[in-house]
Amino acid sequence: MRRIIISILLIALMGLFTPIYGEPALEKQVPEPPAVSAQNAIVIEADSGKVLYEKNADEKAYPASITKILTALLAIENGDLEKKVKVSQNAAGVEGSSIYLEKGEKIPLRDLVYGLMLRSGNDAAIAISEAIGGTTDNFVAMMNERAKEIGAVNTHFMNPNGLHHDEHYTTARDMALISREAMKNEEFKTVARAKSWITDRGVGKYNYFYNKNKVIYQYEGGTGIKIGYTKAAGRTLVASSERNGMELICVVLNAPDWFNDTYKLMDYVYNNYEKILIAPGQRPLKAVKVIKGCKDFVYVGPKQDITIPGMKETNSNISIEYVMSTGIKAPVCRWQKAGELKIYVNNEYIYSAPLFYLEDIDRK
Repeated sequence: MRRIIISILLIALMGLFTPIYGEPALEKQVPEPPAVSAQNAIVIEADSGKVLYEKNADEKAYPASITKILTALLAIENGDLEKKVKVSQNAAGVEGSSIYLEKGEKIPLRDLVYGLMLRSGNDAAIAISEAIGGTTDNFVAMMNERAKEIGAVNTHFMNPNGLHHDEHYTTARDMALISREAMKNEEFKTVARAKSWITDRGVGKYNYFYNKNKVIYQYEGGTGIKIGYTKAAGRTLVASSERNGMELICVVLNAPDWFNDTYKLMDYVYNNYEKILIAPGQRPLKAVKVIKGCKDFVYVGPKQDITIPGMKETNSNISIEYVMSTGIKAPVCRWQKAGELKIYVNNEYIYSAPLFYLEDIDRK
């Protein structure tokens, strides 16, 4: 990981919004990305969300079963994973890929989520939708609302499992945003990277779910997350991986050679990009005036390292901007949010990272 922290600290203490690198950026010819079979594709760096490769990323396409990424996230965010769900006839009778739910049986929500993500159970998706939303229609409305919150503005879901519907669509960019949000959730991440799961269905009956996503078996650093297929959508895949501290999310849609496409694109990014350390976690970046406090100033910094992806062997013109008040009234609590740090590369906004007060300050 490249470090540029000394330059940033000097700028931070002066409170300026100034380029970190004063010299012109070193020029490096960007290698041509590999040819892929996918009609739509994108690769982003997970921490910052920066796009490192894209092909027709805003073209509408059918997602198939990668729809279930958002279904699983909503189940985890809104449900009690230990609570048992009673299976309805609607869930038991759904077509396609299945974990073979039976009407009237009760199964923990956690098992449904694993069956949804690993076995791609369409029946599990319906059972989850009824448990969380009351009805499948209500749950689908929740999905569309959550997608918009995430920023997936070109997505519209009609069901929780991805079975074909002409008005059920997304884009590669939107699926990258949804997947990035999902992978921030530690419970979801645990499910997405699981290779197998065993469920106890009662009276000596067990289900063994094995993850269909070859990325976690075949690709160095592979960590998840979901595959899909319908005749209309073709083969769809969202994959995540991590190497040298850099986590990628890759989406390929309508991709006949889905896994090889994914491996080639992630290799391309790892071969040409690296993480740049902007600021280390829990270290002071800036001092803020404290009004009526036992100390005159309180330090502000990030909880975790702030990093961005950068082209290898290239100096980028990196700038930062603080968005925060110049003073705060005591008392001040440690880890209270102080503001945010906006990061720009070559005058292009990349992303914002939260900043926090690093100590407690009592009143005088």
